[in-house]
Amino acid sequence: MKYTNIDFNNKAILITGGAGFIGSNLAFYFQENYPSSNVIVVDCFRSDKTLGNGNLRSFGHYKNLLGFTGTVISGDLNDKTILKKLEHDFNFDFIFHEAAISDTTATEQDLMIQTNVNAYEDLLKIAINHNANMIYASSAATYGDAPSPQTVGRENPGNVYGFSKLMMDNISRKYIQSGVDISIVGLRYFNVYGPREFYKNKTASTVVQFGHQILLGKTPRLFEGSDQILRDFIYIDDVIQANIKACDPKASGVYNVGTGKARSFQDIADILQRELGTDLGTDYIPNPFVGQYQFHTEANIDDTIEYLDYKPAVEMEEGIKNYIPEIIRLYKSEVSSK
Repeated sequence: MKYTNIDFNNKAILITGGAGFIGSNLAFYFQENYPSSNVIVVDCFRSDKTLGNGNLRSFGHYKNLLGFTGTVISGDLNDKTILKKLEHDFNFDFIFHEAAISDTTATEQDLMIQTNVNAYEDLLKIAINHNANMIYASSAATYGDAPSPQTVGRENPGNVYGFSKLMMDNISRKYIQSGVDISIVGLRYFNVYGPREFYKNKTASTVVQFGHQILLGKTPRLFEGSDQILRDFIYIDDVIQANIKACDPKASGVYNVGTGKARSFQDIADILQRELGTDLGTDYIPNPFVGQYQFHTEANIDDTIEYLDYKPAVEMEEGIKNYIPEIIRLYKSEVSSK
C-alpha cells in the first residue's frame, strides 16, 4: 500500500539499522512499492559482542534482508569513516534513522549516549548537507512512568535509553528552530510487533514469544493481574505508514506512533490461543517489578493524526492474525529445529 503521493522512484533512501526489525520492513516497503528507488541499508550486523547484561549489542540479522536487492553496508555509525563514506559516496533524498542501542535494560551510559545521541547529530548534519529529509526513531521510553495518555512534552525517562531518545528529540527541535531547509521528524514508537522482529531475541514482543511458547505446548506465563497491565501495541504496518507519511516536507516535529488504545497482555495470550487453536490456559506468576513497573501506556496521537494524516488501521486481533503464518514459519525454522 502506498501511504503518500510522494514518488520515491529514483530517490536515494538511506535506512540505518536496516537489518533490524523496523528498518528491514522499511527497506522492503520501498523495494515493493517503488522498484526504481535506490535504497541503501547500513547496519552494525550482529556479532559476538554483548552488553553488560549479556544481551547482544546489535540485533541486525542478514535473514531480515533475504530477497532485498538494494545496497547493504556493514558499519557502525560511531565510526567516522562510515559517516564520511555515507556523506561523500551518496546524495540522499531521505534518511530513515532506525539504528540505536535499543535495549532498555542496558546500563552502558557512555555507549548509549555516543550511539543514540552523538552519532544521530552527526547523521543529521549529513542530512542537512544533502538536503535530505530526516525521519528518525524516537521512543515511548521517553515517557517513563508518565501517566496515560502519554503526550509529547510530558516526558519522564526512567532509564538511559529513554533519556538518550529524549536528547535526540531536543537536538531535533534545536535544528528545526534554527530554520534548516529539511524536515526533521521524530517518531515515538510504542509497543511494536510483527514480522522481522524475531532476531531481537529476548527483546522481541510478547506476541512472538507467547506464540512460540504456545506452539511448544507450554502454557503462557503472565504476571498476576495481566488483564490490568495495558500497553499500546502497534502492528508494524502502521509504523511503516507513520514513517512514510512523515516524509511530508511540512511535517517537522516529534510525534507519538501508537494506536491510541491500550490492550492487555492477557488479550495477546487469548488471541494467540484462539488463532492457533489451543486451550492451554494461563499460568500466573507474581510480578517482581511492582513499584517500578509501568502498568498503562496509551499514546496521545492527536497531533500525529492532524499533522501527519496518520490513521492507525490495524486492530490487535487483525495484526496477530496477519502475523500467525510468520510465527509458525519461524517456529518451524528457528525454534523447533534447535
